[in-house]
Amino acid sequence: MRTLGRPFFALLMQADTAGSGGTDTSILGLIARSTPISKAVLLTLVLMSVASWAIILYKLWVFRRSEQQSASFIEVFRRSSKFSEVQAVCRSLGESPLVGLFQSGYAELTAQLRQGAPEDVAGSPKAGTTRPTLKSLAAVDRALMRASVIEVNKLESRITFLATTASISPFVGLFGTVIGIMMSFQMIGETGSTNLASVGPGIAEALVATAAGLVAAVPAVVGYNHFSNRVRLFASQMDDFAMEFLNIAERNFT
Repeated sequence: MRTLGRPFFALLMQADTAGSGGTDTSILGLIARSTPISKAVLLTLVLMSVASWAIILYKLWVFRRSEQQSASFIEVFRRSSKFSEVQAVCRSLGESPLVGLFQSGYAELTAQLRQGAPEDVAGSPKAGTTRPTLKSLAAVDRALMRASVIEVNKLESRITFLATTASISPFVGLFGTVIGIMMSFQMIGETGSTNLASVGPGIAEALVATAAGLVAAVPAVVGYNHFSNRVRLFASQMDDFAMEFLNIAERNFT
């Protein structure tokens, strides 16, 4: 790691003093000599990049836990003979989006079964009566669909910031570059010198902003595409689970 990192830091900290003025042409030197507007642009891009990386790492952790707990929940759901047994393990697998889906469907299912159960004068279910049946399977389906939308929105939280960063970071960097080039041309007009030695550092300072914009945008694009695909996979898994839940409900309670 040290061997790989040495050339990068050497490039970052190198100062080219061979010129007549001894001007520092390293990246840090260019940033230090840049205008306040360019520094503000670079600070904005740095903050956006840090926030993007924080979201990427956080969502990787969340999605990994969700995937693991979803696998455990599906195993428990298919192994159990009663919905009440599945309900008992929901609290320990709360990171799975399937848990929210199951709890919503189970709540609607329980409410309908309680309403359909005949009661005695005291309000308790009568003994020896036929088992209650569902009044509306479509209502259970709607409860599952509503829960699916909620869970997808949870999975998509903060991902839109990655799309925003990927979209606007190159333009923010381009804005800093345009400002830097304008300042360079203004200096040419004031000094009347078109010597590359005097114009080059200013243009290099301007191009740093474009490079920073790309550095912020590329990880955000990759992260957004990755997480969008993971959300689609979770949504497909929830659709499959909803159909399986409805099949069991229809088979046992209609």
